[in-house]
Amino acid sequence: MNTTFIVIGLSDCREQFFSPYVKTLIQQGKVFSGGRRHFEIVSSLLPEGFQWIDIVVPLQSSLEAYKAHKQVVVFASGDPLFFGFATTLQREFPQSEIKVYPYFNSLQSLAHQLTMPYHEMHMVSLTGRPWNLFDKALIDGEQLIGVLTDKKHTPVTIAERMLRYGYDNYVMYVGECLGNETEERISKLSLEEATQLTDLRHPNCLILQRTYARKRYFGIPDNEFYLLNGRAKMITKMPIRLLTLNVLDLTERKVFWDVGFCTGSVSIEAKLHFPHLDIHSFEIREEGDELMKRNAEKFGAVGIQHYIGDFLLADVENLPRPDAVFIGGHGNKLYEILEKINQYLQPGGIIVFNSVSENSLNEFRESIRHIGKEIQSSVQITIDSFNKIEILKAQ
Repeated sequence: MNTTFIVIGLSDCREQFFSPYVKTLIQQGKVFSGGRRHFEIVSSLLPEGFQWIDIVVPLQSSLEAYKAHKQVVVFASGDPLFFGFATTLQREFPQSEIKVYPYFNSLQSLAHQLTMPYHEMHMVSLTGRPWNLFDKALIDGEQLIGVLTDKKHTPVTIAERMLRYGYDNYVMYVGECLGNETEERISKLSLEEATQLTDLRHPNCLILQRTYARKRYFGIPDNEFYLLNGRAKMITKMPIRLLTLNVLDLTERKVFWDVGFCTGSVSIEAKLHFPHLDIHSFEIREEGDELMKRNAEKFGAVGIQHYIGDFLLADVENLPRPDAVFIGGHGNKLYEILEKINQYLQPGGIIVFNSVSENSLNEFRESIRHIGKEIQSSVQITIDSFNKIEILKAQ
């Protein structure tokens, strides 16, 4: 039996307004579902003898309970198709009929209260989701960013993250308990002020409005990085870095591993040019930890995951498998590193290596042949008085 779902969007108001048609749907319903907050709002409107199914996390018990009923009326917040429960129902019950009767989503409601045109707003949900799409919006420099929050990703933690990476070029508007006649509160805050919030009401959401555009490099000058013991030679030079990124062809890639990141220059440049990337970077030197943190924060390269220790001993089993890898350092263990990478590289994935000597060039070519890959391209470049670099791409 396929269950039919009627999904009705609610505001946080304790006296809901429904059209006559939606009122009829509620009065004719027998089985209802929603969160506890939704039940508090609509319980007085439900017909006698109703059955209620709580939506609780994890969702599996609620979803299983639906299967016993021909029709379920579900109450959800705002627009159920905007990061909402109707999309969950579509995924879990692809053969079921789903009818949606939405209310304004919370970001629309906040924009309405601020009389703020929002047709160009970039909207991100951090409700039970990781930071990556929010980080991308920051790096992209979106003019308006609407953010759905939760009790982990709060206005406080969001402001702290932005300030840590130098994104102080936004003002924050926070909407709390929107639609609730007694609890609703709207605030305009600097990011510094937002970090001091102590009495946040839930649920809440926020809008970030850019005040000015951050400087963006097309190739960060080498002398702008914090260097390993101040050694200018211990960094992939900017022209080589950009050519390396070109060879890596990261536009359509999803997961990038940087093995031997040293100062973090390649990872940081990759993140700033391709902010959609999930980047995981490895460095054996302990100094790399502080270098990556300081350089990533300085240039706003938010979201890079980095690991200190011998890559050959690193537990990468639970990391996302890469479809692009750059080897920036190998400690005379190039073959062993390539063998390990080959275990996790996605089909069609590429490996790029910058050779600085005839020995490393020959070793890479031989090692690539041993792991069943082929050299697809090779580019030579010389910068100033430094040795010739050969950038090789294997697939």
